[in-house]
Amino acid sequence: MSDIKTSDAVRLTSLAHGGGCGCKIAPGVLSELLAAMPAMSNYPQLLVGTDTSDDAAVYQLNDEQALIATTDFFMPIVDDPYDFGRIAATNALSDVYAMGGTPIMALAIVGMPINTMSHTDIGLILKGGADVCQAAGIPVAGGHSIDSVEPIYGLAAMGLVHPAHVRKNAAAQVGDVLILTKGLGIGVMSAAFKKQQLSQADYAVMIQSTTQLNRPGSLLAKMDGVHALTDVTGFGLLGHAWEIARGSKVKIELDFAALPWLPNVPELASQGFITGASGRNWQAYGEHIQLAETVTATQRGMLTDPQTSGGLLISCRPDVAPSVLALLHEQGFDYACQIGHVTAGSGVQVK
Repeated sequence: MSDIKTSDAVRLTSLAHGGGCGCKIAPGVLSELLAAMPAMSNYPQLLVGTDTSDDAAVYQLNDEQALIATTDFFMPIVDDPYDFGRIAATNALSDVYAMGGTPIMALAIVGMPINTMSHTDIGLILKGGADVCQAAGIPVAGGHSIDSVEPIYGLAAMGLVHPAHVRKNAAAQVGDVLILTKGLGIGVMSAAFKKQQLSQADYAVMIQSTTQLNRPGSLLAKMDGVHALTDVTGFGLLGHAWEIARGSKVKIELDFAALPWLPNVPELASQGFITGASGRNWQAYGEHIQLAETVTATQRGMLTDPQTSGGLLISCRPDVAPSVLALLHEQGFDYACQIGHVTAGSGVQVK
């Protein structure tokens, strides 16, 4: 059993049918819902819209500045209200960094069961989000709140980037190598936590990972040879790799043995702690994935595991990879490593 202490208050995770980025609408369903969206070609200053399922919208303001705008919110992945707020805010700001930008401001998105949850706990959620924003050097300048059945928290985040430094998920080039900045397995760990089977030590690792800001994104975007960036969140590693492959019209080859797993994730997965979102993810894009025969069903579930506040997936020239890794390690991203490369073709292959 878990040795994480819980209070007498209602567990936040018990108030929600899902948690973290595992709450996302399945990729296939989302594609259907967005099919009727109007074309973006009528807005020449819109540098990034919905066309390639990128992390945020980017609108050019002038020759030197482009505005990044994104929104991200979800239901609790943990029971501690302060940690929930921190995780949700870190996850929302990640989309700005993934486009190569620097956050400038955020607005809070708040939906709470006001008669079920302690007002003190709701305040702690807001404080957790505000503290992350303060660490990122930006204010929570406003927001909107509603009384909802399930607790929901997140941010609408805005940032700035030079138009030349915008890094899309659809710009990978043949010959690039792929680098991942954070360890994988947050969905597995959260599933174990919800069933009170996650140790205190593993919980601490999960919190450290999900509250680590993806700040290097704005520095990586200025490096010559860094071609594409995205963050790995609700669609899992395979889903976001597939988005890069589809948008860039290339093939992504991943080395399973090189993937960085957070502590005890393979063991927890083998015990059955795989989220329902993992299966929905595979159903949505599995036809585009070629798995080695040695990849088991459990390992497939790990590859499609939804990552709440996950790391950046970077496509860069091989000669700049050492500099990219050095920067990441200096910034405290200890799990950062090379996990594959880009070739001619289509889809994603796991070797």
